[in-house]
Amino acid sequence: MTRNIRLTLAYDGGAYAGWQVQPDRPTIQRTVEEAIWSLTGERVSLLAAGRTDAGVHALGQVANFRTASPIPPQKWRPALQSKLPPDIVIRDSREVPLDFHATFAAKSKRYRYLIRHSIVDDPFLRRYCWRLGGELDVPAMNVAAQCLVGTHDFRSFESHWPNTSTSVRTMTRATAFRTSAWLPWSVPETADPARDSGPFVCFEIDGNGFLYNMVRAIVGTLANVGRGTWTADDFRTALAAGDRRLAGETAPPQGLYLVSVTY
Repeated sequence: MTRNIRLTLAYDGGAYAGWQVQPDRPTIQRTVEEAIWSLTGERVSLLAAGRTDAGVHALGQVANFRTASPIPPQKWRPALQSKLPPDIVIRDSREVPLDFHATFAAKSKRYRYLIRHSIVDDPFLRRYCWRLGGELDVPAMNVAAQCLVGTHDFRSFESHWPNTSTSVRTMTRATAFRTSAWLPWSVPETADPARDSGPFVCFEIDGNGFLYNMVRAIVGTLANVGRGTWTADDFRTALAAGDRRLAGETAPPQGLYLVSVTY
């Protein structure tokens, strides 16, 4: 009997060329598919909620695959974990209806980007956040970010446009705030945009879909507002322009996390 198994995964993307299978390069998808093959002898096609880029991490990626294996749904997590490297973790496994599709059934996703404000690099954090040495006006970044909420054409924040049939997406939440610590398995200690201390700057955004490099381009542009070289009006103008050349830089991948997916 064919069953549909849904996995929730967390992974450190630093050693991988992203989610999607690529020739002769290590990817999350290929690694998990090979683990399933090693466990069951089945060649499966793993479907995911989002295709994270090289170096990007996940706390709550969702994927599914069909299998004829008799392994009970709850046993997939420990059984599959035994075949995976330690930088890919299966957080949950369960059986779902056969028509469940991790990509197309997703209603919204949350991404988090972490900036570490410091003039000195940290060898233990360099793979997990973007270090910026200058002062950042985080309340100003948060004010600018509010123009992202709603339905907009996000072409200005899409690399190599066009990648999809439309660059219109709907964002339901966007916030930038400081935090003194960052716990990867939970929301940071506070999402208070008025907080004015703490070495980490966290940007979180919820939406029904995201374009190629969209969150990283938004963060790179918000950094201009934080540095004081742009105003919130400049940020709004860049969003409305529909031209990637008029927005800011693309922030590096290591600060980005796919936090969760809502179905």
